[in-house]
Amino acid sequence: MAETLKSMYNGGTAGVLFTDRRDFYVSPNVVKELWTDVAPFTTVLSNRETRKVPDPIFKMFEHRNPWVKQRCDMSNDAGTIPDNDTGLGGITVDGIVGLSGGPSTPDDAWIGLVFEIWNSDEDTNRGTAVVTAVSSGQLTMKSLTNGTIAIANNDVMHVVGNAQGEGMTAPEAWADELQVVWNSSQIFKTPLQITGTLLAASLRGESSELARLRAMKNQEHKMQKEKAFLFGQRDGGTDLGGAAYDAGNKASDVAETFADDGRTDSGGNVIRTTYGIVSAFATYGETGSYDYQNVFSVSEATYTYNSFVDDMEKVFQYVPEAGVKRAFCGAGALGYWSKMAGTTGIAGSSGWTVNLSDMRRDSLGFNYKILETPHGILQLIPTPALRGPYNKYMLVVSEENLFHAQYRSPMYQANIKTDNAFDGVKDQYFSDEGVGISLMESHHLFKITS
Repeated sequence: MAETLKSMYNGGTAGVLFTDRRDFYVSPNVVKELWTDVAPFTTVLSNRETRKVPDPIFKMFEHRNPWVKQRCDMSNDAGTIPDNDTGLGGITVDGIVGLSGGPSTPDDAWIGLVFEIWNSDEDTNRGTAVVTAVSSGQLTMKSLTNGTIAIANNDVMHVVGNAQGEGMTAPEAWADELQVVWNSSQIFKTPLQITGTLLAASLRGESSELARLRAMKNQEHKMQKEKAFLFGQRDGGTDLGGAAYDAGNKASDVAETFADDGRTDSGGNVIRTTYGIVSAFATYGETGSYDYQNVFSVSEATYTYNSFVDDMEKVFQYVPEAGVKRAFCGAGALGYWSKMAGTTGIAGSSGWTVNLSDMRRDSLGFNYKILETPHGILQLIPTPALRGPYNKYMLVVSEENLFHAQYRSPMYQANIKTDNAFDGVKDQYFSDEGVGISLMESHHLFKITS
C-alpha cells in the first residue's frame, strides 16, 4: 500500500486545515493604524492655552500700539511745501494708520508732528516736513529739508517725531480704544454602538470590538475638531478684518455684527460653529506687498532666495516670545522645503538652499523639522488635516494670539442608550469647543503652487 504523507497543503484552500486550523496571524492582538498622531494643531492649541469661555459665543479684546505704524497717504494734487513762509495749506490725506482722525480726517493733535515724505512706491525720499496747522481736516506743512519739497498725490508720509515751538502750551491729546473680535464654540458629538452579542465575543485582531471602536472614534473626534479649528466657517464672521487692522488697504474692511445667529437644525435648534484660522485668511488675509501682508503665494518654479528672505522678514516682524514659530504643513509644503534643502532640482539650479533638520519628536508627541530662516526659526509640523487642496499649505501661527476655547469640558459619555432594555452599548465622545483668534496680522499662510 502506498504511504500517505500529509502536508500543509493537504486538502487545498477548501480543506479544514486551511480554513480553520492554520493560524496566519503574526500578532493576533496587534493592529497597525495610519496617522497615530492625527491632530497636531489641536494638540499645540490645547497645550499652549485652554480658556473656559463664559458663553458659547465669546469676545476677545485686541490692541495694536499706534506707534508701531504711524502713517498716511496724500490725497491732494501736486504742490510744493515751502521751507518757511506761511507753509503749504490745504493738504488732504487718507489711509491714516496709528494717528487720530482715521481714516481721512486729521485734527489738532497732528500739530507739531514731523513727517518723512516718500513717493508712492516708497523708493524716493522727497524730504521731511512739520505740520503747523490743521483746518477742517486739512494740513498746513513747512519743509524741514534744506529747500522746498515737491509733493504728489499718493505720496506716503511716515511720522518721524514731533517738534513743538518754544513757549507753546501742550499739544492736543488723543487716545485710541481697544478693538473687539469674537468667535463661537461648536458642539461635537461622535457616537459608537455595538450589540451585546458582539461585545461578548472573543475576537482576533482586537480582542474587544468596543475598545477598538472607542480608540478609532476618539481619533475621528480629534480629526473633526482639528478640521473645524482650521477650516470652520461661522455665520456672522469675527470682525478680524476691522478697520484697525490696516485701514484703507483691505477689501474686507466691512462691519460685522456680534450676534447669536447661527443656523438651525431640522428641529429648529441653533447650530453654532467656530471660525477656523485657515478660513479666516480667505476672508481677512492681506495679500499686498506692504508690511501687513500675511498671505503668501510661493511658485515652485520661480520662488527666489530674495523673496524667501523678504517673506520671512514679515513673518518674524512681531518677535515671538518663545523665539520659534510653529508652522503646520501639508505633505506637499513639507516636501517643497525638503527639496529646497537639497542640492538638486530648483534649489540647486537657482543657487540657493535652506537649512532643514532631520525629523525630530516633540514632547507633545508629534514629529517636526526645523527650518532656519534669516529672521528666525520655524518648527515645521506635518499636519494630516492639510490634505487635498490644502496639501501645499503652510500655516505659521503666533501662539500668543491663539487659544483653545472650551465652553464645556470634553467627556466620554458611556452607555447613553438604555431604553427598552437595549441589548448593546452606545457611547459618545462629546465636546463644546472652538478657537480664539486675535491680531490677524501676526499669523501667516503660505500657499505653494506648481
